[in-house]
Amino acid sequence: MKNFLKYFPVFVVSFFILLFCYAAISKAIDFENFQVQIAQSPLLSAYAGVVSFAVIVLEIVIVVLLIFPKSNLLGLYSSTALMSAFTIYIYLILNYSDFVPCSCGGILEKLGWTEHLIFNIICVISGIIGILIDRHLKQQSNKQSLFWLSVTNIVSIGTVVIMFLSSERLIKAENAFQRRYLLPPITETKNMTLDNQSYYFAGEHNGNIYLGNRIFPLSITKTDTDLSQLAKRYVKLNPSKFEFRNISLKVNGSNVYITDGTVPIIYRGDIEADTAQVISFQDAYFNNIGIINSTSFVVRAQSAETKNFVLGQLDLHKNPKFIMHSNILEKQVDGVFDLDGMLLNDQHQKEILYVYAYRNQFIVMDHQLNIKHKLHTVDTVTTAHIKSVTLKDGSRKMGQPPIKINNHSFAHRGLVFIHSLRMGKLESQSTWDNADVIDVYKTDSQLYVGSFYIHRKNSKKLSTFFIKDDLLFTINENQLTKYKISGLITKYFRKGNAENPDQE
Repeated sequence: MKNFLKYFPVFVVSFFILLFCYAAISKAIDFENFQVQIAQSPLLSAYAGVVSFAVIVLEIVIVVLLIFPKSNLLGLYSSTALMSAFTIYIYLILNYSDFVPCSCGGILEKLGWTEHLIFNIICVISGIIGILIDRHLKQQSNKQSLFWLSVTNIVSIGTVVIMFLSSERLIKAENAFQRRYLLPPITETKNMTLDNQSYYFAGEHNGNIYLGNRIFPLSITKTDTDLSQLAKRYVKLNPSKFEFRNISLKVNGSNVYITDGTVPIIYRGDIEADTAQVISFQDAYFNNIGIINSTSFVVRAQSAETKNFVLGQLDLHKNPKFIMHSNILEKQVDGVFDLDGMLLNDQHQKEILYVYAYRNQFIVMDHQLNIKHKLHTVDTVTTAHIKSVTLKDGSRKMGQPPIKINNHSFAHRGLVFIHSLRMGKLESQSTWDNADVIDVYKTDSQLYVGSFYIHRKNSKKLSTFFIKDDLLFTINENQLTKYKISGLITKYFRKGNAENPDQE
């Protein structure tokens, strides 16, 4: 025990020297990427220039303090305070941020954020114990040590919290638009707990809702609209020799479609069959796909010439099979991040929609991608607040956190339902902290129908949603919930004859 007390402070000092020395050097070597990653943080973006330099300088100064015996106690106080700042930063990111940014790399680049948090907590505790043992061995009062530990850690934590709150205020300041809330818009009728948090809606057919799963990408789960039972099975790919990165599963009509745009391939299989066969290979690379029928698709791709996102038609019965439409999506900044959005298909109206993520606009097209309407939401952001950075290797990254306007969306019977991420005038912050907002618009004219809240399940944010007839289904992590949509919304549904999605 005596040996432990004697050598533990030395061990902690040595550990912090190695940790901060490695961290500072790795950040300095790849400073460009480190600065970009800091700028992507929802907490630090406004201070990225200063923070990126300050962190490296602080780490180097701490290493110098720790090396010399006369200053290593001050180095321990500084190490513990800095690790406390890193710890509260990760805690705020995981619990209070709208999105989790990339890791800042370095020695912990392979760890997830939760593991990173645990590691930091252990470092803080080790630093505190090391200081207290060092004071005890030198027969000095721990009261003074506890006082300075409290002061330094409170200051470091308080600084991070103040930066977080000021950043949130800048990004989420009250906007110059006002919503009209519908009462009562939806009524909850049923709730079911799923076995994990990775489900998403794949589609519907014959009175059933189908779910895909990001953890088990070849699984398909079926439930009836009463949410009374779940049936899960797995689809085999024939052939399956490709190295997929992001498999997506969609149900359209009686078929299931499995795609991964990084591999230019589309599989199709009967919804009740065990195997899906290749129907398209090397016809087009894409990063988003909408299914019109069993041989016709709309995709979002990246132009080889301009590197911008474009929409295109993929028809397996035509020659050429793929036709690119480069004049639909309107570039504002970089042609990639500013054009990000959701590709939607309203089968009842034979309409394709594209809802921009970072501006208050959406486009309504027919199945040949002829533009019918260019409409906007009640939000006031008409130009994407995007700052992208091109790194030395040619890759692009966000230079700072963008202001995202529209999240998940769904088109149904002439209406588009958009999960908005921005608070308008005269809205309650406490309500926004406990609910998600859906804005509803007509797709044949510039008409805002109204908005409604979806209250969170166990404080979990809305993951995605799906609409069938007058029923709304939501997933909040592992909670699947069914709602009845009121006549205040359904009275705006347009009648339409859905074309046969199985037609070839």
